[in-house]
Amino acid sequence: MKVVLDCRAKLPWNEGVLKTLLPATKATNMKNLDLDQRRSLATPRGVGVMCDFYADRAENATLWDIEGRAYTDFAAGIAVLNTGHRHPRVMQAIAAQLERFTHTAYQIVPYQGYVSLAERINALVPIKGVNKTALFTTGAEAVENAIKIARAHTGRPGVIAFSGAFHGRTLLGMALTGKVVPYKVGFGPFPADVYHAPFPNALRGVTTGKALEDLESLFKTDIDPSRVAAIILEPVQGEGGFNPAPADFMRGLRTVCDRHGIVLIADEVQTGFARTGKLFAMSHYDVEPDLITMAKSLAGGMPLSAVCGRAEIMDAPLPGGLGGTYAGNPLAVAAAHAVIDAITEEHLCERAAALGAQLTERLQSVRARCPALAEIRGLGSMIAAEFTDPITGAPSAEAARDVQNRALASGLILLTCGVYGNVIRFLYPLTIPQAQFDAALELLETALVG
Repeated sequence: MKVVLDCRAKLPWNEGVLKTLLPATKATNMKNLDLDQRRSLATPRGVGVMCDFYADRAENATLWDIEGRAYTDFAAGIAVLNTGHRHPRVMQAIAAQLERFTHTAYQIVPYQGYVSLAERINALVPIKGVNKTALFTTGAEAVENAIKIARAHTGRPGVIAFSGAFHGRTLLGMALTGKVVPYKVGFGPFPADVYHAPFPNALRGVTTGKALEDLESLFKTDIDPSRVAAIILEPVQGEGGFNPAPADFMRGLRTVCDRHGIVLIADEVQTGFARTGKLFAMSHYDVEPDLITMAKSLAGGMPLSAVCGRAEIMDAPLPGGLGGTYAGNPLAVAAAHAVIDAITEEHLCERAAALGAQLTERLQSVRARCPALAEIRGLGSMIAAEFTDPITGAPSAEAARDVQNRALASGLILLTCGVYGNVIRFLYPLTIPQAQFDAALELLETALVG
């Protein structure tokens, strides 16, 4: 049965404006090809760019390039725009803060917005008891500071992450990341005392039992658990292929951490703020982490991240041990308050669940006509489609790229991911008008069946 959630009366955008969003708009004098040539001369190849067109403006789920062509954005700045491009609340909040001040450095001259946002996050995370929050700028910063906090709390050096994980492009972030190409090639050596264990993956034959056995084996062969400060994982792996952690695996990790005094860190940089149908993905599980990292959609396009967790752990670092010049920037903090308001008032968690169900139903309906589509998985609107060779069953990045390219040619922006690059992930704004979402699913179906 098709699931449809009618949120039109609650959203600041409605289907009545869809006709004004999709048509091409007046082009600028610049051309995409000319600008792309300038890019190749001015910027290094290490900053990879997917699209050969350049953004001119955007509204909710629509993006226009400098030549006036419109695209439906199912990438959302890599999960940053759960509330859409230029959400009215976010724009108003930033404009109001601009009239007051743009920067003081919170640890020099503090401000109310930071404190009140920390209070809101403390109350919203799925961790019982007294929590505290520190704000930063990027997801990688949040992850690195979570590791610092765990090490300060435990007095231990070791950290365990998982195969397929992505935790950032900084040096420690790369060490934690469980995917070599392109993130780690040529950048070593990496920080010591970082270890990787297999992440459950049914399609690849890695069960929860096997993953937990291998974790115990790691304690026998590589690091004694008494030296481990933290285990960090994404409740749903992002770059690794949108693989949700099985509930029994999460319970097993909680048991291991409790037994050995290890801090359990949930990296919710990509999963947070309604994407999975809950404000935080950890709310899908019956165990609690000790720390949660967050960023991306926290501030609706502004650079902001946070670490939140149990007060006794968060208080471990000495004064001055945490912070950063731009950490908790007041414009980004104002935007984050607006994002939380929008998620609540527009029922975006419920909308994420409804849109994800519609997408899953459409993907299931075309499987018979798309032999390479091997698996559909995810939580809420964090849905993935994995592609394999229909004959050999081997991961097929080529099949995923073909679908992505056909979709892009028709005006639908999709992202790939996965250790083998053979997964398409769907990251549309949760505020997308229903008619535009339906039209995008038609484009997607055409791209899938070739």
